[in-house]
Amino acid sequence: MIALVDHGIDVAQVEASVRDASCGAVLVFVGTTRDTFEGRPVLRLEYEAYVALAQAELMAIAAEIGARWPGARAALVHRLGVVPVTEASVVIAVGTPHRADAYDASRYAIEALKARVPIWKKEVYDDGHAWKPNAAIHEDPTGS
Repeated sequence: MIALVDHGIDVAQVEASVRDASCGAVLVFVGTTRDTFEGRPVLRLEYEAYVALAQAELMAIAAEIGARWPGARAALVHRLGVVPVTEASVVIAVGTPHRADAYDASRYAIEALKARVPIWKKEVYDDGHAWKPNAAIHEDPTGS
């Protein structure tokens, strides 16, 4: 399951999409909107994306996970539009034969998403707003 959605994310559905009899571990990461950033109250987030390229990058990340961790299954869903405080902006689920790989693959997925997927976030405060692109991470998510 790879998707960009303009509504709430069904976490259970994302998790179910990676369940398989060969997977001894299923791990779900849910990134939510928090109510503060650097001491400023956050009212909501608003996301925009270059949809065609974002979809392609999400699919590439899932394929990389499958290649790097044999038997791994990955689902990546990111929300677009307005995301209120406490609601999910991103849900990543991975299913792997063993738990250590599930943790590694999940970390890889979120770091690669943040580094490569063209999604922009507007943080809306009670006294203004700020646009924030996904920023390149300092460490190569491929481990190269």
